[in-house]
Amino acid sequence: MTHDNVDDINKPNQPFDVIGKIVPVFQNGEWTFSECLFDEPYEKSYPDDEENWSEYIENPEKVIFLYYENNECIGQVRLRKNWNKYAYIEDIAVAKNHRNKGVGHKIIEKAIEWANQKNLFGLMLETQDVNLQACRFYSKIGFQIGAVDTMLYCNFSNANEKAIFWYMKF
Repeated sequence: MTHDNVDDINKPNQPFDVIGKIVPVFQNGEWTFSECLFDEPYEKSYPDDEENWSEYIENPEKVIFLYYENNECIGQVRLRKNWNKYAYIEDIAVAKNHRNKGVGHKIIEKAIEWANQKNLFGLMLETQDVNLQACRFYSKIGFQIGAVDTMLYCNFSNANEKAIFWYMKF
């Protein structure tokens, strides 16, 4: 991202379908999960982020990569160096009409490249247990559950959701 394309940052932030949730289980020192599909799926969206985006431009500790197709911003990933020597994915998004077409893989590859350049040990991120499609994606490309937080959302309207922390070790 540069000053010239900063207005594109929230374009891929579009609603997603909530079709179920993962049910994580910690046993014998390892996380596994099963899936629980909902009888009635629903659509969920997040408000656009409003940050001081200039803090990410030419910053060795933070970066935003935007993914374009035909001059349209259809994906983005926002990263920062985390205290635990992982690259923390603050946000990742792919425009609705471009999901399941390999864009997410390309975005993660770019995040891995950046983390490797910074000599970090891997990637980490957090998502909700009800973002089943994202959880499936992270699991499929090599992320592992590292923790589940039952309190992160307890003071909000989504209080019944659990935060799932995913890790990809290099």
